[in-house]
Amino acid sequence: MAQEPNLADIKLLVMDVDGVLTDGGVIIHPDGSESKVFNVLDGHGIRMWHRAGLKTAIMSGRTAEATKLRAGQLEIAYVYQECTEKVPAFERLLKESDLSANEVAYIGDDVLDLPVMRRAGFAVAVNNATEDVKQHAHYVTSRSGGRGAVREMIEYILKKTGRWTELMERYRA
Repeated sequence: MAQEPNLADIKLLVMDVDGVLTDGGVIIHPDGSESKVFNVLDGHGIRMWHRAGLKTAIMSGRTAEATKLRAGQLEIAYVYQECTEKVPAFERLLKESDLSANEVAYIGDDVLDLPVMRRAGFAVAVNNATEDVKQHAHYVTSRSGGRGAVREMIEYILKKTGRWTELMERYRA
């Protein structure tokens, strides 16, 4: 694993979808439509990330209506689908968000994610990622993709940067 950067610099979280926000399984229905299962812990983590004043993006190698719908539900600002080569989408995202690569955390699971992980300020691999991806990560989650890995990473960053305690105030009775 690479040495961890200053997490206080992170302003944008970029997430792969299949294998990160989902367990990587895709249900294809007879009419050709697809279903995906998203984890609600990840969803609530994304909402907490937004409450901390931070931005989110999705970058997927595939295109799916379910991804678009989930991104809308979670108010994810940037959605890039059908990114078989993710670097051009990443460069476009940096321009659109007016951020530098070192202000971005990226979470992935497969070799398609490696070029962006190498550029991002904080690279994260889910627990069930390929070994190549884990070797290039600053942090490897203990949870698998689709099983709360995104939430784990969000909590990790928010706790390390001192934002977690303030966010938790709303949950204290």
